[in-house]
Amino acid sequence: MSDYMFNLESHLTAEQNAALSAVQSAAAEANLSLYLTGGALRDMLGGFPIRDLDFSVEGPALKLARDVAKKCSAELLAVDEHRKSAELKFNSGVVGEISMARLEKFSKPGAKPQVTPATIHDDLRRRDFTVNAIALSLNRASRGLMIDPTNGVSDLEHKEIRAITNYTLYDDPVRMLRLIRYRARLQFTVHERTWQQFLNAREAGVTGSIQPRSLFGELKQIATENDPFEVLKALDEEKLLTLFCSGLTGAKLNAAAFQKVAKLKTMIPFGSEVPTDWYALNLWCLVQPLTSKEKSALLAQTEMTKEEAEPWQKLEAHSKKLETALKAPKLSRASLIWQTVKAAPGEEVFLLSLKSGERLVQDRLKNYFGKYLPIVGEITDSEVTDSTGVAPGTAEFAKARETYTVARLDGRIKKPVVPEPEPEPLPQPRGPFARSAKPKQV
Repeated sequence: MSDYMFNLESHLTAEQNAALSAVQSAAAEANLSLYLTGGALRDMLGGFPIRDLDFSVEGPALKLARDVAKKCSAELLAVDEHRKSAELKFNSGVVGEISMARLEKFSKPGAKPQVTPATIHDDLRRRDFTVNAIALSLNRASRGLMIDPTNGVSDLEHKEIRAITNYTLYDDPVRMLRLIRYRARLQFTVHERTWQQFLNAREAGVTGSIQPRSLFGELKQIATENDPFEVLKALDEEKLLTLFCSGLTGAKLNAAAFQKVAKLKTMIPFGSEVPTDWYALNLWCLVQPLTSKEKSALLAQTEMTKEEAEPWQKLEAHSKKLETALKAPKLSRASLIWQTVKAAPGEEVFLLSLKSGERLVQDRLKNYFGKYLPIVGEITDSEVTDSTGVAPGTAEFAKARETYTVARLDGRIKKPVVPEPEPEPLPQPRGPFARSAKPKQV
């Protein structure tokens, strides 16, 4: 059991581990049974980066979510009173969901389900695909126990997506879009019976029963995928993309913009971070080729709220301020360019790299990614301490590091030269034929 916990902690970032510990402590204090479920387990066991943390609780999940939000100063992004689930965003940027273990019964395709509390085993058996129906106990008495009632671990090993029941895609037709998204992202095959269920459901026209808010939820997931264009292209091939907007097909997929964003991502040096609202940037790319009428149709068919639309609708206007700042003649030093770009939201930085027609702006952004970030990334704590005398962990260290970084970028401090290690002396031969180390006396 401890092997699974070690595997989990190894896959999580420091911020995700902190968030997991906070939820675990709150659940233990409330005497609630807590499990890590869904995508986090799928990604851990499949060897993928863990995107979000999904928790299931046998008990009052919303009360636990509000307690966690209060104790950790986390933001409640969304609350579903019907399904008893809440999405939180921690100060570190980690996103998680806390849901009640439940059963869902659908009276017809796409209908609002009847929800009742359930055990974790029943909760897993009512889910969509077996790879999402795995849980890891976070309870003191059974911590690290894996629960896999539908044999999802085996399907992960075989890289296969399999629906849990024969009615999976009929009960909640938005799962048809999710199936194609998983196939594109995970590069898994679809189980033969599940694919036949998909074809039958599509022929029966159950996609017309997908609720607008379910469409928006799926669109948001697509926009935050690592490679959204592959998902969009796959949905277009299956004639499902027009569910969002009739004009969203073929040449209007804006392949050039998505491919350029993907290329820009590769410019971020390993270990460096550029905090970015990928939802805003990718939705901007998605809607650019659409007409005003088609954009309005997208908003209507997904019932996108004003708050949900603003990030991509106002992105271009917001990026203009950064463009103006980067054109300023006063940015004559590398450190000033670095500080200006570092302080800006990542989505604005990428948008300018994507479309700005100002040569000076493009050159400075290219230097930021190609020169300045690599220099900053190679600066070690010991290097800062040797130069400034300020030790890591002290209140003054962050300021000392900033001062040292500025000096390095502007060339006032050179990169420390690491001396070459002295070659080890060749071993002296031993035995009766070995030469004496001393010269013979004549």
